[in-house]
Amino acid sequence: MPRIISIANRKGGVGKTTTTVNVATAMAAVGKKVLVIDLDPQGNASTSMGIDKRGRMASSYDVLLGDKTLAEAIVWTEVPNFSIVPSSPDLAGAEIELVDIENREYALRKALEKGAVNYDYVLIDCPPSLNLITVNALVASDAVVVPLQCEFLALEGITDLIRNITQIKKRFNPKLELQGVVLTMYDKRNNLTQMVEDDVRSFFGKKVYDTVIPRNVRVSEAPSHGKPVILYDFNCNGSQAYINLTGELLKREKDLLAC
Repeated sequence: MPRIISIANRKGGVGKTTTTVNVATAMAAVGKKVLVIDLDPQGNASTSMGIDKRGRMASSYDVLLGDKTLAEAIVWTEVPNFSIVPSSPDLAGAEIELVDIENREYALRKALEKGAVNYDYVLIDCPPSLNLITVNALVASDAVVVPLQCEFLALEGITDLIRNITQIKKRFNPKLELQGVVLTMYDKRNNLTQMVEDDVRSFFGKKVYDTVIPRNVRVSEAPSHGKPVILYDFNCNGSQAYINLTGELLKREKDLLAC
């Protein structure tokens, strides 16, 4: 089975999708076979990889509801070793449909156990809320990566998320661990950025990655071209930051597996 990592934060606009697709791209570049599951109804991970959602295709919604197998929903991207299960707007109502399903919290885990055996890593792009869709992602995962925007209000959301992770670990998934916290939209010229960084590193210690993701216009432009920033502009600061972050993440994974 692959290592399964959710990229999650209850707050929107913190860089979950950007982190997901760029870490997946960097992993694929070093020979890892990577599958991204787009669980956000907005489908930004799918858009960021140039997937045309206007055409009807099998999606993560169909996989969750058991209407399609994982294999039927996988789409290959232009990046070798990198495939994706695209999102669907139908995910917005999936929580209601899942309510009547037995063991509904385990729907995604079951699908991955059957269909993801040929991958090294599965990265799950979670919606910005702790609904039943996100619970499915966390129940299926070995670890969680939390992107955290460098602003004051972001600190409030992360404490709730850590509490939720603890609850899910206790009730549904004992193996679930916080892999790390990554500071995003980092602006070293801003005093608030430094204050947030100091608070986060003081609270989470070594769980915070050394690499920070800077504010970078090329990172913002890349999704409109249907590409991760690593492909759109390899030499920009944002690309280099995501390459370094992926190196840190893979090293942590190696250390975890060695334990």
